[in-house]
Amino acid sequence: MRAVFHQTLEDVQGRLVEIADLVAVAMDKATRAFSSSDVGLAEEVIAEDHIIDEKCLDLDELTIEILARQQPVARDLRIVVAALRMSASLERMGDIAEHIAQLTRMRFPERAIPKGLKGTFRKMGELDVEVARRLADLLRTQDLSIADDIRNGDDALDELHLSVFEKVLSDSWRGEAAATVDATLASRYHERFADHAVSVAKKVIYLATGEWEVPTDAVPVVVDPTITKD
Repeated sequence: MRAVFHQTLEDVQGRLVEIADLVAVAMDKATRAFSSSDVGLAEEVIAEDHIIDEKCLDLDELTIEILARQQPVARDLRIVVAALRMSASLERMGDIAEHIAQLTRMRFPERAIPKGLKGTFRKMGELDVEVARRLADLLRTQDLSIADDIRNGDDALDELHLSVFEKVLSDSWRGEAAATVDATLASRYHERFADHAVSVAKKVIYLATGEWEVPTDAVPVVVDPTITKD
């Protein structure tokens, strides 16, 4: 029975990785569509979001079944509860990718990116895609050193997010109301996407160490999530 339970926990991890991979693909498509006004690519993101939603729902149902039938305790319980919370964050990241795609579709055939901010949003998109890919790597390998990459990406996105607000609030800004709304919404979406990634990374760190942060001089650790310890 214990071996079966460990296999089930491995299934939970595998599903988290699968969802994270899908989120990374969705964000890559969404940011490319946003940058190039590719409405066809944006439509793909919007049409495929339900796949992420359904996989998150399936994972939630699996974790609830584990709680009901296996009644896990100690570390096993933390893994299952954390999976529920990670699923919610990943589902939200998929929604954010869809929102960016919707901005592209709404403004088509015009560009959704206001003049003067194309380079900023290109960089934000690249950072978000990299953060998403690194998050999938973290869930796949449990290598805690990857969490630093995710935090660094989030910090860079915070700075770019602030620069967008400084731009649209400056006296030199000549964008119309729609352009101002698009810029602030898109910037917020990019910034929040990385915030959710950091939230997931923190939960992985907590499961491995019992702490919410890893010391900056910590040696990279690879953790087997199926190992039970109180």
